[in-house]
Amino acid sequence: MSDIPYIDEAEGLEAPRPQFGGRELPAGATAKTLFSYNAWDNVQWNTEQEELARLRVSSNSNITFSKEEISNFEDSANIFWDEFYNIHNNRFFKDRHWLFTEFPELAPDYTEAPQRVYPNDLSADNKEDALISLRKMEALNLIENPSVKVIKNEKRTIFEIGCGVGNTVYPILEYSKDPRLFIYCCDFSSTAISILKENKAYDQDRCHAFVLDATADDWNLPFDEESVDILILIFVLSAINPTKMTHVIAKAYKTLKKGGLLIFRDYGRYDLAQLRIKPGRCLAENFYARRDGTRVYFFTQEEITELFTSAGFTEEQNIMDRRLQVNRGKQLTMYRVWIQAKYRKI
Repeated sequence: MSDIPYIDEAEGLEAPRPQFGGRELPAGATAKTLFSYNAWDNVQWNTEQEELARLRVSSNSNITFSKEEISNFEDSANIFWDEFYNIHNNRFFKDRHWLFTEFPELAPDYTEAPQRVYPNDLSADNKEDALISLRKMEALNLIENPSVKVIKNEKRTIFEIGCGVGNTVYPILEYSKDPRLFIYCCDFSSTAISILKENKAYDQDRCHAFVLDATADDWNLPFDEESVDILILIFVLSAINPTKMTHVIAKAYKTLKKGGLLIFRDYGRYDLAQLRIKPGRCLAENFYARRDGTRVYFFTQEEITELFTSAGFTEEQNIMDRRLQVNRGKQLTMYRVWIQAKYRKI
């Protein structure tokens, strides 16, 4: 297996948790405070910690693979991912229920017309619920100002690239009561798609899963270009050869309708996963092969901005999520670094 289990960051946290940035460790916190929650947001690294991370990455960044071996990781990528899903099936990942907190655009229920809410007149009792409603409506562009809300009856389409076994798709299908919603989802691994379709919750009237190599020159899609409202890229771009990322993003851009939104979350530079990689696994700068043959890249915020804005997207969010996760039972601390972003097709 890989140097670090290939699991998605926040999925093991207690639920519900506040949106990113909502739980910060107070200055001078005691050990009792530190281990009172599973995670803390916006944890600042000191100079020594930053330098240790840089040295660790420097030590595991020597490329010792031959050109033939590097080519094999590229040519056999589908085989490695099929083997991964054959081993883990659908038991390895937890469903991403946290997505509704971090990305209210995916919030499941838009079927009821919202009440008229005026933010300046909110009482302490209803302020939180009202703000959540506002976020939902703003996410769908249902309002042009905070005092007028209009629900549209148009079909709403979500497309996820790199859906795996459905850990994003199924929470949306499970909780959504929106009859307008249809989800398309694809993955490089035919095994993953087979597992996804075997799930008893798979509903062909609400979802269509298919195999797609996102790095291919041509995409054979079951829907028209410029028809997608929301495109999801979560812990997917990092698995792609960096030389092919611009192509994938350009193709993704074409699927979105004007005003459509792309939501993104992936590994950041100096994440614990990068620091744990053993020497001898480097394929290119900040790009590694895990022991199971799957690959992973670690981004900076600047790289993400350049990749997406160069493709024509307008940046709406780009957050460096430095999070301190703790194991309260074993009294262990783990520093994670992810990048969370949103991009709009104008």
